Amino acid sequence: MTSLGTASAAPGEMDTGRLWVGETRDGTDVGLPVAVINGADSGKTLYVQAASDGDELNGVGVLQRFVPQLDPTELSGTILITGIVNYHAFQVAEHRNPIDDTKMNRAYPGDADGTSTERIAAATFDAATRADLVVDLHQGSTSRMINEVRVRCGRRHRRHQACLELAKVFDCGHVLDQKGPDGQLARAAPDEGIPTIDPELGGCVGWDEQSIQYGVQGLWNVLDYYDFLQGEVELTTQTRASGFDQYGAPAGGLVDFKVDLGEEVTRGDTLYTITDVFGSKKDVVTADSNGILWRTRRLPQVATGEYVCSVGTNVDTY
Repeated sequence: MTSLGTASAAPGEMDTGRLWVGETRDGTDVGLPVAVINGADSGKTLYVQAASDGDELNGVGVLQRFVPQLDPTELSGTILITGIVNYHAFQVAEHRNPIDDTKMNRAYPGDADGTSTERIAAATFDAATRADLVVDLHQGSTSRMINEVRVRCGRRHRRHQACLELAKVFDCGHVLDQKGPDGQLARAAPDEGIPTIDPELGGCVGWDEQSIQYGVQGLWNVLDYYDFLQGEVELTTQTRASGFDQYGAPAGGLVDFKVDLGEEVTRGDTLYTITDVFGSKKDVVTADSNGILWRTRRLPQVATGEYVCSVGTNVDTY
């Protein structure tokens, strides 16, 4: 019998339940939705979570479509899932936990006696560290972004190659291989010896079906490659970036992009212009380095100094 919170499944079974992480202001229990899919045969354990940021919903869409297709009688090993991590932020469709105004994916490994965010991080980190592999489903918030996978442990980390392999298996086609900020699950779990990736499934308001399908296929790839299932995965070449150039607005006005997401740019290429409301050009912004247009703001209006876009740099293939 394998359990996560109140979900408990014998070999060949599946169950859903709740993982207690505290109480709301009126004393009501807060339980994260969790699932246990216990394979009929022994094998590895995979941990998957979604909605660490409350407005990043594509990962929830992945699980909504992926879990009903699973048959535990055909599975070797176990899948542990937390369907919504940032419970309070999800309720109000905000990025950060409104209880303590904290970003969840800066709080790992958490503190069982700490703030609301730290307690949730601690509970989900306990679940993650039971696994052999971890997939932490994200998206680029409500910005526009390519589908990519992030390896956040840093290239000198002892589990870097294993994390990079997992990213390649998930196969969004693009990988950001850059050490992440302290407190990320994809930083903390590799320190415990567990290969972990952070798929960033596009960026949108609500959810995007194409990005969701990348996530669904990525999870099937993981199950096949790591012998949870009997399928085979042919690894494909990935485009990898190890840095970002970020661009802001030198003037206020309306942004007009001259390149598309995922398109290669060369140093000196025009990335975007800024015009006034009548279309008169106010400024032109060009690329500082060769790279790939990785992420852009969603709305066209900008104030001076406001974020506009990011270009992935130091690009290679692996």
